[in-house]
Amino acid sequence: MFQGIYAGRRALVTGHTGFKGSWLCEWLLSLGAEVQGLALDPEPHERLFDQLELSTRISSDTRADIRDLAAVEAVLDSTRPEVVFHLAAQPLVRRSFAEPVLTFETNVMGTVNVLEAIRTRDLACSVIVVTTDKCYENREWVHAYREDDPMGGYDPYSASKACTELVVNAYRRSFFSVDSSVHLASARAGNVIGGGDWACDRIVPDTFRAIFAGQPVGVRNRRSTRPWQHVLEPLSGYLWLAARLHQRGGSDGTPDDLRTAFNFGPALTSNRTVAELVEEVLKCVDGTWIDRSDPAAPHEAGRLNLATDKAFHLLDWEPTWNFVETVRQTVSWYLEDHRGGDPIERTRLQIASFEKASRSAWSRS
Repeated sequence: MFQGIYAGRRALVTGHTGFKGSWLCEWLLSLGAEVQGLALDPEPHERLFDQLELSTRISSDTRADIRDLAAVEAVLDSTRPEVVFHLAAQPLVRRSFAEPVLTFETNVMGTVNVLEAIRTRDLACSVIVVTTDKCYENREWVHAYREDDPMGGYDPYSASKACTELVVNAYRRSFFSVDSSVHLASARAGNVIGGGDWACDRIVPDTFRAIFAGQPVGVRNRRSTRPWQHVLEPLSGYLWLAARLHQRGGSDGTPDDLRTAFNFGPALTSNRTVAELVEEVLKCVDGTWIDRSDPAAPHEAGRLNLATDKAFHLLDWEPTWNFVETVRQTVSWYLEDHRGGDPIERTRLQIASFEKASRSAWSRS
């Protein structure tokens, strides 16, 4: 996959110790990249980075706070990346209500620091800034949001990601024009699930914690609809987008149609309620669930859908695994881990399986 673009290439992943960052590092390693990381230490629940033994397998593992501009600059000076995947963030809606200042500082000014460090160095690189589907002004529409819909955000997390998109757009227009050696784009994904996620207040980790403890799964927002996708789906989009930016980064510059925002979401049939997701998990493993709706809980969106036409037409990207396969792959990872299986082998097998399914889908299209 990705036409060998990443073989031998220096790739910096911010937030590499987190759930998505760990999966991305593993995939980049399989593609032959020289992987470099910048992140805080994993939080106690973030076990995947250590399970995959990534600290000993990537080229550099720097622990620093992206709110510290000098620290970010030092990492850019030492790593000189050719591609940057900026994932580092405070990623939880409910935590953003408790720590709004931290959320805005990390998600907005942290992104400013990363882009500023890139701007002030003589780098030729492609940069993917990862935000979220929650950056849109959510009107609870039935139809899917497109990349040119207005930014917004009810809660501090969503608003911080909308601000991040504005920061990216400002840096692109002001500093990284068509003739710049820096090719900047942003990526908005849906609700990501997959093995190795143990974050608090996320439905899949909460589900497996309950199952393994022999307790019913407590579901807070059973009617809320989300665009569920396996973690490898958006990561494949980030990798394709960065690869295409690199391919078109020659003497003619990179067309503006790629130096912009892209949605990477699942097929419409994967837009399911939280209750449907839990019920699909429970088809694969014994357990029960109970309704724990709380009218006094912090606001969370009731409906979110992403349109991915742009990624399909400009990147030839489309989702690979349907809803049922996404859940099946997720459940198999957790069950194998619970049985004491090798997480590195399980993760590699799922990446290989995803690549095979993607190639098969593209050959038919």
